Amino acid sequence: MARAGRVTRLVLPLLALLLVGAGCGSGKSRASFVGPTLQHPSQPPDFSLADQHGRVVHLAGLRGKVVLLTFLYTHCPDVCPITASNLNTALRRLGPERRDVEVLAVSVDPVGDTPASVASFVRVHGLLPQFHYLTAPAARLGRVWRAYGVSAVRKGGNDVDHTLYTMLIDRSGTARVLFDATATPRAVEHDVRQLLA
Repeated sequence: MARAGRVTRLVLPLLALLLVGAGCGSGKSRASFVGPTLQHPSQPPDFSLADQHGRVVHLAGLRGKVVLLTFLYTHCPDVCPITASNLNTALRRLGPERRDVEVLAVSVDPVGDTPASVASFVRVHGLLPQFHYLTAPAARLGRVWRAYGVSAVRKGGNDVDHTLYTMLIDRSGTARVLFDATATPRAVEHDVRQLLA
């Protein structure tokens, strides 16, 4: 699990810049979050990418839904599968309310995240229909990574060191919480429910 430490170190400076303690907040609502809340909530940069079914997902087009946005790759041996599983478990725990929630997983590996590897990842992890694994050519993904402060460095073979966090976006399209790689399904479920209420 050495990679998990590297990934966490990459995201900590971003968290330090953007967050205040859990339960503090923006004043936008009186929701009490488990995850660290954004000190200055704003609308995250818009993008459009294709999911595992070839459908184009437009972030701005998801207004009215609660969105969980993360950055993964299919050949990751540790934190990416755990993150995907945790987000999927949070969706399952929401029951019928998950119809108002979307998970967007943006690829950090345009070389390795082929349609076949993405289809296998989705199948192996039993990802629900609300879970969209988003891919594109490197140049297009690179623009999204830069907009979100994500670093992705291919280390050889199928190994990619990258920034990993999950951003929780409310129905108005405003980012509210930034989870790190240790976020549990229970914590994610709790904070999503705060925004669904």
